[in-house]
Amino acid sequence: MSLYGAVRPLLFQLDPERAHRLTFGVLKGLGAVGRWAVSAPPPPGLDVTFAGIRCPSPVGLAAGLDKDGELIPLWPAMGFGYAELGTATALAQPGNPAPRLFRFPEHGALVNRMGFNGAGAAALAERLAAALPQAVPIGVNLGKSKVTPLEDAAADYAASARLLAPHAAYIVVNVSSPNTPGLRTLQDGDLLGEIVRAVAHEAQGKPIFVKLSPDLEPPAIADAVEKAEAAGAAGFIATNTTLVRRGLGDVGAGGLSGAPLHDRALEVVRWLRALTTRPIIGVGGIRCPATAFAMFAAGADAIQLYTGFIYEGPGLVARINRALRTALDVRGLASVAELVQQLRQERL
Repeated sequence: MSLYGAVRPLLFQLDPERAHRLTFGVLKGLGAVGRWAVSAPPPPGLDVTFAGIRCPSPVGLAAGLDKDGELIPLWPAMGFGYAELGTATALAQPGNPAPRLFRFPEHGALVNRMGFNGAGAAALAERLAAALPQAVPIGVNLGKSKVTPLEDAAADYAASARLLAPHAAYIVVNVSSPNTPGLRTLQDGDLLGEIVRAVAHEAQGKPIFVKLSPDLEPPAIADAVEKAEAAGAAGFIATNTTLVRRGLGDVGAGGLSGAPLHDRALEVVRWLRALTTRPIIGVGGIRCPATAFAMFAAGADAIQLYTGFIYEGPGLVARINRALRTALDVRGLASVAELVQQLRQERL
């Protein structure tokens, strides 16, 4: 049994948010010792490049886990090829009242209504600057401050981008969280285009990704892709959490992530791949090598972990990395990009 497998039952007896804070506190306290304890660098030959960003593995950390950049050196030690911090907002904010994070272990799922809690873009920028040079590319996920009116959203996102772009490998425009009132309306093509243009003005040439909701239907996705690309988006992240829940207990408002989201996330990635040749980062319900490979086959160029990482622990990153290396060896392929193309052809 892994170390995480041994401590997970104890952590899962705690409130999810308390368990998160406790884990982060311990890992921060351990410092280099903690990084050594979880060290599992990816095997050689898993390098990928998307939007000009070169990563030692296509397996990344999704936004939401390290909102304020507290553990930046830890993620590459675990074998992540890149990490996405945030969601960061222009203004520090407490988020929604607790309880706001709920586990459904029998479903491999989480429901959260965190509400972009965080110390704000300026604090994250300070941590990123202090962590230079970074061992792997670090992206930053931007959201709208809750107190900012929707009509001022573009300026709010741009203010965060101005602070964070100097320290980030890429920037994500998050207009798809269900936990900030009205935020998802910003996925409307014209509004989204305005935000992407404003962020691009401050991005210092860093690639901009747009993170989309799994609850959009194909016409809305097509409109968002068209307007975002015209405004300068380099790629897309699919998907955020969903409002659709079946067979889970009623815990009130919030977005669902984890295993029940996987099929819908794959569907959205397929729709996106039919619409664009630009990079797609797939996220949603990845919990084993098979679900990772399914995301690549659907059209993703890279993937991210969140809920699966919470349930499976750091060993999930290593298992996916090893599976990728094994697939390259068995198939006689030279790169992950070649493997991804084969997986897509096999799906067709």
